[in-house]
Amino acid sequence: MNVSDAIQQRRSIRNFLPTPVDAAVIRDILDIARWAPSGSNIQAWRIIVVAGAEKDRISQMALEANSSLTPKDDDPYPIYPPNLWEPLRSRRYKLAEDMYAALQIPREDKAARLQHVARNYQFFGAPIALFFVIDRRLGYGQWAHLGMLIQSVALAAEERDLGSCMQEAWASFRPQLADIFDLGEHEMVYCGMAIGHPDRSKPVNQFARERLTVDELAEFRGFD
Repeated sequence: MNVSDAIQQRRSIRNFLPTPVDAAVIRDILDIARWAPSGSNIQAWRIIVVAGAEKDRISQMALEANSSLTPKDDDPYPIYPPNLWEPLRSRRYKLAEDMYAALQIPREDKAARLQHVARNYQFFGAPIALFFVIDRRLGYGQWAHLGMLIQSVALAAEERDLGSCMQEAWASFRPQLADIFDLGEHEMVYCGMAIGHPDRSKPVNQFARERLTVDELAEFRGFD
């Protein structure tokens, strides 16, 4: 698989097979991803990998918390800004509607939709979960570099015929995760990631996704 294929094939997997993934495979993925760009090579990131009973303990914590399943209003690091503006709001809304259509969950069935959201905290059935940790004192540049690391992990997993789902939903439980992982005073979990073998037979892993065209995305200047 070349890089272009990996980028285009990668998608958020929301239903995984129970097939185990060996720790050596995850170690191999991280050995590649650690070469992601890092400004001035400060490598201001950390990854915590969990499986088995430890992963189940984290899931149980989240599911028993009876959370609203959304980040708190006073979160200084919200996933999305409040009152998301157009056209961003419509793009986000359409993705959600396409996903629920694939799941055959109508808009009025709020209970079923919440149940699906809660599957985030079961990692959509994936056997492996990663948590990406960053220091709160860092700047926007280092957050961008962390994103490059996360993408590198996802692409390296894709190359090995594994799927992934980047899970910012775990922002709802940053204080609890900090306690579980015994994070330092300034450390926080940015997001989680589920990794495993995708169940490609499930419609939720098949529905079409839209992207901006190159002409919509880019502006070319100075070319003949």
